[in-house]
Amino acid sequence: MGKLFRLITLMMMGFGLILVISACTGDETNQESAAEETDQVLNLTRKSQITTMDSSMATDEVSFQMLGATMEGLYRLDENAKPTEAIATNHEVSDDGMQWTFDLREDAEWSNGDPVTAEDFVYAWRRAVDPATGSEYGPYMMEGVIKNAGAISNGDKNVETLGVTAKDAHTLVVELVKPVPYFESLMTFGTFLPLNKGFVEEQGEDYAQSADNLLFNGPFVLKNWKSTSDSWKLVKNDSYWDAEEVDLEKLTYKVVKDAQTAVDLYESGDVDRAQLTSDLVDKYSTHEDYSTRSKPVVYYLKMNQTRNEALANENIRAAISRAFDKEAIANEILNDGSTAANALVPKDFAPLPEGMDVEGDEFRDVNGDLVKYDVEKAQAYWKKGLEELGKDSIELEFLGGDSETSKVMQEYLVNQLESNLEGLDLTLKQVPGEQKLDLDADMDYDIQISAWGPDYLDPYSFLGLFETDGAYNKMGYSNEKYDKLLAEAQNELATPDKAAERYQNFIEAEKILFEDAAIAPVYQEYVSLLVSEEVQGVITNPIGPTYEYKWAEMVKGK
Repeated sequence: MGKLFRLITLMMMGFGLILVISACTGDETNQESAAEETDQVLNLTRKSQITTMDSSMATDEVSFQMLGATMEGLYRLDENAKPTEAIATNHEVSDDGMQWTFDLREDAEWSNGDPVTAEDFVYAWRRAVDPATGSEYGPYMMEGVIKNAGAISNGDKNVETLGVTAKDAHTLVVELVKPVPYFESLMTFGTFLPLNKGFVEEQGEDYAQSADNLLFNGPFVLKNWKSTSDSWKLVKNDSYWDAEEVDLEKLTYKVVKDAQTAVDLYESGDVDRAQLTSDLVDKYSTHEDYSTRSKPVVYYLKMNQTRNEALANENIRAAISRAFDKEAIANEILNDGSTAANALVPKDFAPLPEGMDVEGDEFRDVNGDLVKYDVEKAQAYWKKGLEELGKDSIELEFLGGDSETSKVMQEYLVNQLESNLEGLDLTLKQVPGEQKLDLDADMDYDIQISAWGPDYLDPYSFLGLFETDGAYNKMGYSNEKYDKLLAEAQNELATPDKAAERYQNFIEAEKILFEDAAIAPVYQEYVSLLVSEEVQGVITNPIGPTYEYKWAEMVKGK
């Protein structure tokens, strides 16, 4: 369709342009009409508006969700959390892992009929890392990964030196700083989506301010949206290269901040999914449509080894990590499907590479539980630690947040620790989130509850937090062997042929972290939902967009 319209424009110039606009408008109208007449409509709510549809500027879950539905990068994640072909049909990696060459499909096009080309990726990535753009995720995702990204974001090099080039219209070459084994999964993340340079620059400051100021190349197109909208819809993109695989004709969204209101809409049949808060779980946990899904977010206690000598003692830390009932926190306080965490790398997150001689399909299957609630063991460690310190009591400060759920959980943790460890005196300090981040950055705390979720599909996204010089360590933990294992994993073992050996390093490193009692895991986050049984084929992603709707469908009569 796009090629035909461009030919008409060349042949007929002025009058042809009118034909093009009319034809495009008619096609869009027909597309929406088809969506109105089908049963393939999914009705949903969101808790907040779309923050931005500019892939260079997106940082939040809602924005990445809508970008993931309407846009397409080199790869998408499939139902097994593995990258599957999207704009890229395949790729080759150099022997040293430093150069990736992507072959792009020739049948992908933008919603205005322009072809999607390698130059669209070059432009988008340069724009995201350019300090003039002001992107947060561009530098964060590219520094230390793509050649010259750090120097460019610091203003020391020109954006044209970024290690990404268009060899030709359908061949993209990327040069890395060092081998990055998870680079393929990184290519599914929203920051790396392409952009149509001509369109973006033509829109100027209006770009991404409304659906009319956007182009799409993904399964759906955004309709009836501007930056202040409380409702919008996604309509199937008939010009999408893989449109035959897309069954849903339309998704509608309405901003509903109150969970009970969302449930009421679900009960009345106005929406097909509703997320439950902890106060609603008991009421609906026996509902036939009740379900839970895991999130790769782990909450844990950080113990600062530099501020209080007691926490520099391994036995004291080991005691604290075993002295609170995680199951009670997950099942009684949170009551939202969350589960007790007994390690760092979460469940349902890191599939094992081929060639590993181990039981199981994912990382968590191999290492299992590394530290569990055990009062008897906790008290034995505590007694030994007190003897080593020459003390019979310890005073510590517990830093926490000030939300209602956080307060209840923190008060419970303090009570558990003081009750199970005789001689422990904890002062609970609850502060707003921003102040808590500042205190963490300054290492001005003893114990605090923290959380981490990944931006790429690899155990290093969690384990790298606790390297000696890790930017998020902020607790004085250091283990030379731990650092060495991770350094090897990120360097000499970072080539494709050493994936299994690299994961063995991660397995050993996580064990060391808990042998040292560096942190005390609390729970892995889950979400409780009511989902219509008619909704089939929705994929829950561990990174990037929370949900994938490309392969979803409504099966009536279920």
